[in-house]
Amino acid sequence: MAHHIFEILKILSALGAAASICYYGLCIWSAAAFLREEKKSDKSARSTQLFSPISILKPLKGTDQEIYENLRSHCVQDYPEYEIIFGASEADDPALELVKQLKQEFPRHAIRMLVCEQKLGANVKVSNLAQMAREARYEIFVISDSDIRVPPDYLSHVVSPLTDKNVALVTCLYRGVPSGTLGSRLESLGIGTDFIPGVLAARAIERGIRFGLGSTLAFRRQDLAAIGGFESFADYLADDYELGRRIAALGRAVKLSDVVVETFLPRYNMRQFFQHQLRWARTIRDARPLGHFGLILTFGLPWALITLVFSHGASWAWALLAAVFAMRIGITFAVGREALRDRQALAMTPLLPLRDILALLVWISSFCSRTVVWRGVRFRLKNGKLQELSR
Repeated sequence: MAHHIFEILKILSALGAAASICYYGLCIWSAAAFLREEKKSDKSARSTQLFSPISILKPLKGTDQEIYENLRSHCVQDYPEYEIIFGASEADDPALELVKQLKQEFPRHAIRMLVCEQKLGANVKVSNLAQMAREARYEIFVISDSDIRVPPDYLSHVVSPLTDKNVALVTCLYRGVPSGTLGSRLESLGIGTDFIPGVLAARAIERGIRFGLGSTLAFRRQDLAAIGGFESFADYLADDYELGRRIAALGRAVKLSDVVVETFLPRYNMRQFFQHQLRWARTIRDARPLGHFGLILTFGLPWALITLVFSHGASWAWALLAAVFAMRIGITFAVGREALRDRQALAMTPLLPLRDILALLVWISSFCSRTVVWRGVRFRLKNGKLQELSR
């Protein structure tokens, strides 16, 4: 009886590893497709003479690593006319002091600060964005998180697709810049070898992207109004996903820009890393339950290692493990090194086994509860919405 159980487990784990190899192949193909599209992009369409003025909305909450340089990168854009509105929910937020420094460094720029006193929902960031949007002068909005750093031609790239009236939202891929700790490096590795490959694979399977990423959301004021404004999803945790989902539900196109931005990661210790990954996993589980469950077929290295154990080190199991690891390195190169232009990606490949084993543990843990901790507050996730729990 026990022998039969082990045989079944061996077969199932081998099938899981084989399915993962197929998935990794899809990710590599999707990355190659993204790179081909990037090369074919019509650079003449980026002539700034064609573009309307832009309102950049920057919600702030405290200070992050490299935050001044991140914010500053939005002030040195090669773009004719734009404003930046920084918003925080508290007047004494330390990030506003950095905005004052920016105003001193760039006195001729249209930089404004706004204290957003209203709380329109559980998601304070979205609540602030709703109040910032009311103060914006222009009809095209660009928003991104405070940990995002952008190149000088960022604005001209991200608004270019909006010259097509069928395109209602533009979003960007991003690479993680680790801060030196093991947790930070694992986070960066996960972005380049798990999350972004998943985004590209979903784009290929669904023949387009139907959600947004917090790295960049560029859209028209009228399209925001068509989905009910920021106020309509001020209780949702995955606000970037929700914005893109609602726009796509209207039959409007969501475009993946050819520009890649950077996110500067905190100095996570291992506990902080695991907690952040768990919050992320539970958010994805709530937003895309079928896709999240399907991740069981993407944990190639754990499946291959389990196969190796149940096969008692059979030569074919070693070959399967080698094939899985080779495909993981292929993803690291195709997505991390090429699509995301992350020069550190290949150097972190020795961490892949640890990263993938932890990813499986996070995935299993994501089904144990709907509770998440966000900015020090405990919430329960239900149908995408945040329900604050008693402190």
